[in-house]
Amino acid sequence: MSNEWTPLIGGHRLTGAPDRPEPGFWRHLLLDSRSSPGTDNPNLLVRWPAHVWNVTKVTLYSSWINVLLIFVPLGILAGEGEWSATWVFSLNFFAIIPLAAVLSFATEEIAARLGETLGGLVNATFGNAVELIVSIVALRAGEIEVVQASMLGSILSNLLLVLGFCFFLGGIANMRDNNGHGIEQTFTAATAQTTCSLMTLASASMILPAALYGVLDQSGENNKQASILVLSRGTSIILLLLYVLYLYFALHTHKKLFEPEVAVYRAENGLSGDHDEDGAEEEHQPLMGVWAAGLVLVATTLVISVCADYMVDSIDALVATGKISKTFIGLILIPIVGNAAEHVTACVVAIKDKMDLAMGVAIGSSIQIALLVTPALVMLGWAIGQPMSLHFETFETIAFGLSVLVVTYTVQDGKSNYLEGAMLLGLYMIIALAFWVSPPDALQKLSMPWN
Repeated sequence: MSNEWTPLIGGHRLTGAPDRPEPGFWRHLLLDSRSSPGTDNPNLLVRWPAHVWNVTKVTLYSSWINVLLIFVPLGILAGEGEWSATWVFSLNFFAIIPLAAVLSFATEEIAARLGETLGGLVNATFGNAVELIVSIVALRAGEIEVVQASMLGSILSNLLLVLGFCFFLGGIANMRDNNGHGIEQTFTAATAQTTCSLMTLASASMILPAALYGVLDQSGENNKQASILVLSRGTSIILLLLYVLYLYFALHTHKKLFEPEVAVYRAENGLSGDHDEDGAEEEHQPLMGVWAAGLVLVATTLVISVCADYMVDSIDALVATGKISKTFIGLILIPIVGNAAEHVTACVVAIKDKMDLAMGVAIGSSIQIALLVTPALVMLGWAIGQPMSLHFETFETIAFGLSVLVVTYTVQDGKSNYLEGAMLLGLYMIIALAFWVSPPDALQKLSMPWN
């Protein structure tokens, strides 16, 4: 029973010193990353603040990268104070990285509560939320070149950089078997075949508008821009429908094809519980409720929108210095912002030899960008009067097509090793170098007014 000797938070009677919390109270309050005292207190004035503090603490402790959250107020201050373009861009660039990690954490918490099917849909919807937010802000500002480069950069970043690091680090960590012989990591072949087919389709959707533009240009067609827009918008509708069909295929009718071999083995043998027979790790246990995670998701999205607005507004002034091009910003820098948390997650699970999960993060995210986010931005541009299309610059289209070709040949056998990872990383570095050495005005065709 509560009385004057009972502490306000915790509910346990103390002996001897009524004004002192019990031993371990402050450690539980400040350092425990899973719970906080007072969340089950019957007093609403105690329980609600305790819940708010617990959600805040769990979110902050969800990743080491959250130490960069200090850049959030600095970035907003730089934008409001109209500091130099370099400072505004840099501070907001580093501010969005931990915000992306928080967004990813909140999405995982919601997905874990909703079950496999709905959870997969939530991850598919919010997995690339940062790129979508930044791109919407840039699209409204008329920065079509930045939007297209960021979409392409997100795909290349996942296909080459993330997958390359997964193969390389996973191959190094799991290089030999118990007898000292070299081995390869394996993943579900159906996943690789289906996803690579979809990425090839996405590549074709970029090549066709570029090819049509060249044909119309040679024939002197005056309305070639209008033709490209009609083709892009029609193609975007088809891609969106195919993405919905892909979700239905992967999450409902043929979801067993996409399950890891361990999950299939456990299902076939009726195994259950937190561990399998080999002592596998426990599955992720959610730390927050759906509503709490949803509030974190909404609040983080709003803050990202503010930081993205300042970052995009500084791009023109930054490019005017002549030190960097819009294409390089969109192709290399913005994808790093949006995918930082996913990059770390994919590499960690690859080192643990969970290659199916790593493939799902890397290639699955690329499919979302190619078949969902990019077509959705084309349709949004149509709605707000911005000429966003699938007509990418020729060099960008070639880089994308070659990357899809290399990745397809690399993953089609369902096996990976550190050499294949090094190959993918090498190709990404070559592409990044090519765009870095390109003059700032060499690839700005898409930013010019349309006649």
